[in-house]
Order: sequence, then C-alpha cells, then structure tokens
Amino acid sequence: MATTLSDMVDLLMTKVNDYRLTAIFATSGSHALSQYTEPWLMSSIVEFDVCTPPLVYTESTTTADGYFSDDLTLENKMILAEIMVKYWLQKTVQDVLQMNTFVQDHDYKTHSSAQNLESKRQYYNMKCEEVSQMLVRYEYKYNDWTTWKATF
Repeated sequence: MATTLSDMVDLLMTKVNDYRLTAIFATSGSHALSQYTEPWLMSSIVEFDVCTPPLVYTESTTTADGYFSDDLTLENKMILAEIMVKYWLQKTVQDVLQMNTFVQDHDYKTHSSAQNLESKRQYYNMKCEEVSQMLVRYEYKYNDWTTWKATF
C-alpha cells in the first residue's frame, strides 16, 4: 500500500505542537489539515532529492489526499517529516504578525518580540543544519561506492 499524505501529516503532528494546526484539524477535519500542510511535503520531496529510489508523488485533489507511488520506508518517512518540520518553522519565523510576546508566570517579565523572533530563528537554523546532516548521512549510506570513483 502506498504512503499517503495523511500518513506524513500524522508524523508531522507528532513532531510539532502548534495550536493553529490543531485548530484546523478540530474545525475543518483531517482533509483540510492535509491540504494546508501539503506544500511543506512537496517542498520536502524536492529537498530530499538524494532519496533512492526517487520519490514520485501525486498531489491531492478536492476529493482525495495525495499519495506516493510506493510505500516509503520508515527511514524515508522520518526524513521527510523532519524536513516538513523545517518548513513549518520557516513559516513560523517568517510570520511577521506572529511575533508574539509572552509573559512568564513566576515573575511576569515580558520578553520582547525581537527576542522571541531571534529564538525562533536560531531554532530554525539548528533544524536546517540537522536536516542537512540527515541528508548527507543518507546519501553516504546509499551511495554506490563501486562506481563513485568513475564519475570523477
């Protein structure tokens, strides 16, 4: 059975805790959440260009969720989910209206929006590096080393 978009959204939701995503699911259902997150999956597929075999994905329609032509391995699903988290973070960092301040309960100190944005940006940079390392490890693991030297 082929891996579906909803399978990938389920994995994404285990990795992020976002009230907006939860609200979309609660008010509009899983299909709406899948359509909202599908661009992150499509960007992740493009970024995961070292996947063996190459990923073939059919986009969602108004009545059906998108799906991969094959059943992805657990490793491939986990890598795609991590890349989706990166794109979720990118949206969070780039959302100017969402530069929330927050109040700490114990002393009611308010932190500036700039500090909040800087923390998110640092976390995004860390996630980019983590994803990059995952892709490099994957490529080393599945590289055909017998023909590697002949390509140079």
